[in-house]
Amino acid sequence: MSRRRSRGVVGRAYSVDTREECDVVIVGGGPAGLALASALGASNAIRETLTVTLVEAGDLAPVRDWNMPPDAFANRVSSLTNASQRFLEAIGSWKYVDEPRTCPIEHMQVWDGISDARIDFNAMEMGSQSAAGSSQMARLTENSNLQRGLLRHLDSRPSISLFDRTKVESIKNDRGGPDGWPTLYLSNGRVLRARLLVGADGFSSPVRSYAGIQSFGWNYPTQAIVATLHHSPRTFTRNTTAYQRFLPTGPIAFLPLSPTVSSLVWSTRPPLAAALTKADPHILACMINAAFRLPEVSVRYLHERILEASNSGKALTLQEIKGEITWRENSHNITAHSAYASGSVDPASVNIGIPPDGAELLPPLVENIQPGTAASFPLRFNHAEAYIGEGSGARTVLVGDAAHTIHPLAGQGLNLGLADVECLARCIENAVQHGGDIGSHTALAPYARERYFENHKMMSAVDKLHKLYAATAPPVVWARSVGVEVLNELDALKAGIVMSAGASGSANRGTGWDLAARGAEALMGSAKLASAVRSGLRATAAGALQQLARAMANQDR
Repeated sequence: MSRRRSRGVVGRAYSVDTREECDVVIVGGGPAGLALASALGASNAIRETLTVTLVEAGDLAPVRDWNMPPDAFANRVSSLTNASQRFLEAIGSWKYVDEPRTCPIEHMQVWDGISDARIDFNAMEMGSQSAAGSSQMARLTENSNLQRGLLRHLDSRPSISLFDRTKVESIKNDRGGPDGWPTLYLSNGRVLRARLLVGADGFSSPVRSYAGIQSFGWNYPTQAIVATLHHSPRTFTRNTTAYQRFLPTGPIAFLPLSPTVSSLVWSTRPPLAAALTKADPHILACMINAAFRLPEVSVRYLHERILEASNSGKALTLQEIKGEITWRENSHNITAHSAYASGSVDPASVNIGIPPDGAELLPPLVENIQPGTAASFPLRFNHAEAYIGEGSGARTVLVGDAAHTIHPLAGQGLNLGLADVECLARCIENAVQHGGDIGSHTALAPYARERYFENHKMMSAVDKLHKLYAATAPPVVWARSVGVEVLNELDALKAGIVMSAGASGSANRGTGWDLAARGAEALMGSAKLASAVRSGLRATAAGALQQLARAMANQDR
């Protein structure tokens, strides 16, 4: 890294005399960087006092000019919590987002891929509302739609300077010690001396490297498959339910975008991800339908068949895959009239007439995949050891993916970054209003105190959830299934979980678990809690124990 920066400096003549003094320099033009620039530009105190510059290596023109037909959607989407949406509305950016291209999540169906233990979240029952008052737990939007909206908002704020197609060649401390300021040498020949340097520059953050902040983490043994899915409209309900099934190889999620379009995020093993994304899109559609409907043992068998064919260089045909799925459905007594049938039915005709029992528990059948949208990318856990630099790396702060990356199973990556931005903008504004130094440790410490623990809690919970559902040992499956069934009976705890993830839209993002605790405490001595626990145990224990006995018997064989 240092050698590459030195080559950039040697190859370009920089003059100290042309050095520009900047109050805030943001490196990175992704959602977090753009949102921070928008938030700072929305503050009268900051706009009238500070100079703010954003530097982005890529070309933002395609994002600014991004446009797609109404029936086509990008494959990278994010689930914005009510708290995140309310923040974007408060800074004036949300009105630039194309809202008809967004979709509310009013329900969530989450279930265990082995035991089928299920938990149902309902926004109306939990009182989760957007700023406009509608019942929703979150809102799905394409990342490009959000970034374009943020750029359009910045275009209305001429006080914010934006340099795109401009690389940071190197970052140096102008005095070489704790009293120095970060000085950025840009590919366009400019030299910026920053009172405060913000790293919103992603996982491989040069700002984090300059600050000398270490990070810890690991790569997950999975990759995420994303795709845009087309299906028929549902006649019995709106397409506003998010579905997620936890398979041992990773969770598969079905996220609504419009009445006839949804988005896929499927975490699975890298060889399978490669085989599925290279396969005929109709085969991928069949595998998606089966992954939500077939028992796990049959899903595993189909995965093995796909991998065998891929390794042999002889791909399976669509008819062969449909035949395999139909045979597995017959072996599990799944008839063509069942909501769990996919191989033996025409997806386009399923939503005609009266739906079969249990249809609301499953996503609509995928008919086709939008061309060019199937792709995959690696997943990782990474957390910086600190969010603010010290010593020779002072006057630096990290937000978004530069500070943390998280498994996408809970859809919280962007929301954590926006919460960082909201908090940091508040700290900067507070320092300005009190005449403080925005780059000082005193001004930035409240940001680190507030965000580090909150991010770590969410990241740890998601990581443990991923590892818990990757386990296939019968006792573990039994224990988690009982827990899910009991939790599904406790509305107060479910509401707390949803609100802790930002669905309440409250400015105080950390109150969800407190509300859940108070709700549980109120129920603790009541007959309702005892009844709920007993009914949950009765509903799951017998089936779980039977499953455990069958599994042990199979192992003995």
